[in-house]
Amino acid sequence: MPGYKMHIAGAAAVTGAAVAGASWLGFYRPGFETSICLGLFSVLGGLFPDVDTDSKGRRFFYGAALVVDGFLIFREQYRYAAVLGFCALLPAIGSHRGWTHSWWAALLIPSSVLLAPMLLLGLPWKPFIPYYVATVLGYFSHLLLDRKF
Repeated sequence: MPGYKMHIAGAAAVTGAAVAGASWLGFYRPGFETSICLGLFSVLGGLFPDVDTDSKGRRFFYGAALVVDGFLIFREQYRYAAVLGFCALLPAIGSHRGWTHSWWAALLIPSSVLLAPMLLLGLPWKPFIPYYVATVLGYFSHLLLDRKF
């Protein structure tokens, strides 16, 4: 079973190849900073499926959720803080390699990359499509490495 380092490498490789291919075809040419951000989103997607275990990915995600939830409460955005808290509990439902290791979760979970800027900041969702795709690619790389897809 691959560890977190292999999942990071797999996510980075898949997304790097996709960005290079899209750039070579002239379909999408992100700048250096955007490419780095896409890589980070991909790595996050590649680590997420293991949040249902005692892993580095789990510690990172719950630490980030705690910071974001605290920020939302500070900003008196209680509804969004409650939604984030509810969503943070979802990986606890089910067993390891359960629903977090499914193809539909690989498409659904990253949708927060599109929805959060729209709902929280009132931004349009279309500019975030590359970040969604990078997160999905990272997620699917995890499933491929775990031989779940």
